[in-house]
Amino acid sequence: MADSSNIELDIYEVMQEIGKNAKAACAELLVASSESKNIALIEAAKSLRNNKDRIISENVKDVDNAIAKNSKDSFIDRLKLDEKRIEAMAEGLESIAKLGDPVGDELARWQEPNGLDISRVRVPLGVIGVIYESRPNVTADAGALCLKSGNASILRGGSESFYSSSAIIESMHEGLRAAGLPVAAIQSVPTSSRDAVGEMLKLNDYIDVIIPRGGKGLIKRIIAESKIPTLQHLDGNCHTYVNKGADLNKALSIVENAKMRRTGICGATETLVVDRSISSEFLPKMIDVLSDSGCEIRGDEKVVGFDDRVIQATEEDWDTEFLDPIISIKVVEDIDEAILFISQHSSHHTDAIVTEDDKAAEEFFTRIDSAIVMQNSSTQFADGGEFGMGAEIGIATGKLHARGPVGVEQLTTFKYVVRSEGAVRPK
Repeated sequence: MADSSNIELDIYEVMQEIGKNAKAACAELLVASSESKNIALIEAAKSLRNNKDRIISENVKDVDNAIAKNSKDSFIDRLKLDEKRIEAMAEGLESIAKLGDPVGDELARWQEPNGLDISRVRVPLGVIGVIYESRPNVTADAGALCLKSGNASILRGGSESFYSSSAIIESMHEGLRAAGLPVAAIQSVPTSSRDAVGEMLKLNDYIDVIIPRGGKGLIKRIIAESKIPTLQHLDGNCHTYVNKGADLNKALSIVENAKMRRTGICGATETLVVDRSISSEFLPKMIDVLSDSGCEIRGDEKVVGFDDRVIQATEEDWDTEFLDPIISIKVVEDIDEAILFISQHSSHHTDAIVTEDDKAAEEFFTRIDSAIVMQNSSTQFADGGEFGMGAEIGIATGKLHARGPVGVEQLTTFKYVVRSEGAVRPK
């Protein structure tokens, strides 16, 4: 696949053609069997494995470019592919193939006295545009989820993952061809030009939904410019609150994993909130664990007083998605102050409470208005694969249509099918 740096592309014409092809592919997918979609996914998984050396070779180009631009280590970690990550992509496609096909599911059915037999049935959204940054694995996950749910997809990965994503899309096309499905069912924008995003956001004649997945800058641009409905995946400023009723050994393990397992993912905990009554016992141990793991710690005055390795937190820190081995720590009086603090600073992605007090947990679940709320669990579980959805395009932080992990069911809508024996409405 050629990049705009190598050939001259008329972005408007290219995007119009992609849109038309996607719309045509939708018509074919509406009548595609579950078996054919599953074959496409399984064959695409085989192709990823068979072509892993080429994919890694193309990924090296992206990684080298990122290093040359002095990109952060966490950014490079999200970008980098190796055999293990390619195998995880392939297994992800196979797990999606094993999921039930949501298209055609009857959600409800009832009869009315007027003679109408009415059913509500799942149908695809249509053409889904996915705009994302840095993570090339999204190319496989998004394309597969859209296909499984009967949608055509137009994928626009970030310029930083252009070569990797282009190689991955070739494997997706191999799967589609093997299943006799149109390759236009999964398309990628063949240029890294930023102008392509602008043109994509104008394709309201062809694209039914835009799903943005990236930083605040990307999301703000799409919200401002898009003429197409968006399913927002905002930043992951996630919190873990250690309540006075916590098992502190359990809390040490949970927080360390929630922050340090992979610091560059949206489910990583960015702020730790701790009840004052347990802070003297818990925080010195927690600071040791995090520091030993290479985490920079920023805290309020109370936390700074426990250890000279703690840096004074700023107001900006409470609202920052670090995506790095950095954590901010806040000491609060009680659950009321904890909930108030989290509500003020959370991005409403994922927030967790560590406690053995189920009453406190239920209060937290009720009053914290986030897409995912957890008890005694690492926020790094905020992932569609871990929820049994096979994979997910993102974590929707809005409230309309879908919320939380966006898997195959969330990529459908419904229509009403009405039957009767010749019913007519009285004049």
